[in-house]
Amino acid sequence: MVADEPSGQMDLLLEHLRQKASAGQTHVWLSPAARDVMRAWHQARRGGPRVPRESSGDARQARPVAAVSAAAVRAAGSADVPVPPAAAVWPEGAPEAGLTEALAAVRAGVLACPVYAALRARGALRDTMVFATGHPASPLVLVGEAPGAEEEKLGEPFVGPAGNLLTKMIVAMGLDRSKVYITNIVKYRPVIEEGDQGSRNRRPTAEEIAAGLPHLRKELAALRPRVLVALGATALEGLAGEALPIGQARGRWRTFDGIPLMPTFHPSYLLHNESLTERRKVWEDLLQVMEKLGLPISAKQRAFFRT
Repeated sequence: MVADEPSGQMDLLLEHLRQKASAGQTHVWLSPAARDVMRAWHQARRGGPRVPRESSGDARQARPVAAVSAAAVRAAGSADVPVPPAAAVWPEGAPEAGLTEALAAVRAGVLACPVYAALRARGALRDTMVFATGHPASPLVLVGEAPGAEEEKLGEPFVGPAGNLLTKMIVAMGLDRSKVYITNIVKYRPVIEEGDQGSRNRRPTAEEIAAGLPHLRKELAALRPRVLVALGATALEGLAGEALPIGQARGRWRTFDGIPLMPTFHPSYLLHNESLTERRKVWEDLLQVMEKLGLPISAKQRAFFRT
């Protein structure tokens, strides 16, 4: 059985790597002994010489440990090891001039849109346009339905109570809100005709969503994010064309123009339903988003909202 010893040791090592990969970890640190096991097993598969096991007194024990990536595991012949996605690159500094110009053109198109103008003239939408916020080079884009009273007042999506909760969700993912791009399908606040609208809001109609989608498509084509999150049923309806209760639709990947799309509850829903069960559902959706983006996930993060 001595001849099979590297294979048995490699099985243990691969199982360790599988567990780390399932937990979202993209690299692990291996001791010199573990590296020699991997090297001996690989060379044995190629018919080459096997590297003898090093003794506890071997001088090589003083060597620094090395990072072994998922690609190295594949190279060692383990095709069945789940490989986490490459980590997304998060933006630093100002966006490129070309991207800024492309988004400025989309914004100008919204302001000049005759369909939006007709809806405003009919009294269906208000007159203040709210475009987007965050970093345009972000690999993650969050999409809501339409601006509300606070958003209209400050000219930025998700700045009221629901926006504060969304910020906490972003921070819980280990991210900074300034490096995540946030936008809405409809760029104008829908009008409520009965009485004084005040701070009351309503969801956009199908006609209003249809008015916003061409501009959102141009916006996302300029952004080219890696992942989209649809916040609420209206955003899902606009992005995926599915008029489903969000409780049924959440947690399952879709696509929008080739971009992976994860639907989840709107933060405003959680403000009215603060049960840990519902918050846990949203967090499970965001964990999938983190995995798709190659973000590290700690044991503490995986345990959030568990009862």
